[in-house]
Amino acid sequence: MFLSKFKLQRTISPLIRSSNLLFRPQPRLFMSTEIRKAIEDAVASAPVVLFMKGTPEFPKCGFSKATIQLLGQQGVDPAKFAAYNVLEDPELREAIKEFTEWPTIPQLFVENEFVGGCDVITSMARSGELAELLDEARALVPEEVEEKESDSKQEATQTKE
Repeated sequence: MFLSKFKLQRTISPLIRSSNLLFRPQPRLFMSTEIRKAIEDAVASAPVVLFMKGTPEFPKCGFSKATIQLLGQQGVDPAKFAAYNVLEDPELREAIKEFTEWPTIPQLFVENEFVGGCDVITSMARSGELAELLDEARALVPEEVEEKESDSKQEATQTKE
């Protein structure tokens, strides 16, 4: 488990409907300092960090798959990328939502800052903001490496002909 000392606590928060005051139990997690520290360490483990369902090789939901594809299309350097499978640890799955105050997974962090979920990342990719953010974080594969790989592929193709 990600951290086995995570405890669930419940609080009651008031909801106001019309002029009546109703009380409805609202589950509210209060993560321990240990799990908070573990998440902070995970977020700091690489310039680009993704909490997702499944792994980059085998995503277990469409949103995680779409996010991985967008990061790949942007050219994120695998050496500067870390992914954490929230399905392996229910404590992590709930704690990351509390940590970011974001209800869905996947969740992307760049340079220790929470960026958003799949919808935000998709919008940023369309507008070019994601490419700029990843470039500023120096998280993209250097162009020199891309050019060398492209040249190697062209040479291999020409050799076969």
